[in-house]
Amino acid sequence: MTYSIGLIALILGALSLRVNIAAILLAVGAYVHWFWGDGELVYIIEDMWGAIDKEVLLSIPLFLLCGSVMGKGAIAARLIRVMRAITAPVPGGMALATILTCAVFAAISGSSAVTLIAVGSIAYPALVKDGYSKGFALGALATGGTLGVIIPPSIPMILYGIVTETSIVELFTAGILPGLFLTILLGSYTVFVNRHIARQTFSLRELAEAMKEGVWSMLMPVILLGGIYSGYFSPTESAAVALGYSLIVERFVHKELTLKDLYDTALDTTTMMGSLFPLLAIALSINLLLTSEQVPAQLAAWISGFVESRTTFLLLMNGLLLVVGCVMDMASAILVLAPLLLQMGETYGIDPVHLGIIMTVNLEIGLLTPPVGLNLIIAMTAFREPFGLIVRGVLPFIAIMLIGLLVISFVPQLSLWLVS
Repeated sequence: MTYSIGLIALILGALSLRVNIAAILLAVGAYVHWFWGDGELVYIIEDMWGAIDKEVLLSIPLFLLCGSVMGKGAIAARLIRVMRAITAPVPGGMALATILTCAVFAAISGSSAVTLIAVGSIAYPALVKDGYSKGFALGALATGGTLGVIIPPSIPMILYGIVTETSIVELFTAGILPGLFLTILLGSYTVFVNRHIARQTFSLRELAEAMKEGVWSMLMPVILLGGIYSGYFSPTESAAVALGYSLIVERFVHKELTLKDLYDTALDTTTMMGSLFPLLAIALSINLLLTSEQVPAQLAAWISGFVESRTTFLLLMNGLLLVVGCVMDMASAILVLAPLLLQMGETYGIDPVHLGIIMTVNLEIGLLTPPVGLNLIIAMTAFREPFGLIVRGVLPFIAIMLIGLLVISFVPQLSLWLVS
């Protein structure tokens, strides 16, 4: 137990000093293998190799590349046109169309950053032109982009499933209703605060033309998610199908994707995976050894000694994850904390799938909170607006997301109804 407490102290100390996550994992790996692995370096190498020898890992670069291809092409523009035609008669229709487009694009890309850039590059100028304040437009886009990590397919859910050995298909299924719930909350808020903006006339002709141009874009989530939930595709196969479909549509149907664009997206994805995979290998090797030595079980028993109720644990866990989301990126937080929180959650009767959704939503909010707030940084860079303006713009949306988090945390049926 002393070693376990020392491990927690090492992690929290490194986080408080804002040490690079790679250095944290290396330090933790050395600590774990010194005290539990008899100091043999060969063990961590063997565990790293075994940890990353998983077919499902291939789905992560495939989904990332697919999202980047669609971001370079015309799928986002066509989705926005369809949603704008549908929401024309609603006050604040363009804002609502932006949230809905983010939700649909999220069901294709699985990435928050890709969703924000692809949709935002088109929607932001249109929102400002239609009379929406810059702060609101930036807040809506930054928050709408986070739907990319809760609406399946979701790259963070894939990471959580790999690290905790939880069914990725069940995680995807569990994310559907919470994702729709958050979309409804955000959409309702956008309509309410923009109720003064004049409605536009609904045009059946415009909708028909938009659907004609956007039919290939609209079919993609149907093919992708239909294949996963029908059992016809595994997560890895669905990622390959999504990438192949996006390449065919963007290159030969929309004719928006050049060979240079494809080269650039492949290079960006390779660079991103080059930084993620070493962290993943180290983290999974540590988890293998800790699990074999029953360290998570010891920690869970220790914590249950002074945290008696399930409600208290959920509140403490949410508070911890919200703080962690402010200082760590999502992938790193999942790799470090998911195995420990899983064992603790099971002590209080929390389903591993439900815990995965709670963790994802918490870290989703972390994308909007400084200082790390990835979506804030992306929005500042992409739209060339002051960081302070973006932070003020997302504050009301963060409040809405926190309400959604509480409901998702304390109403497990919202996540588990479709799974059971």
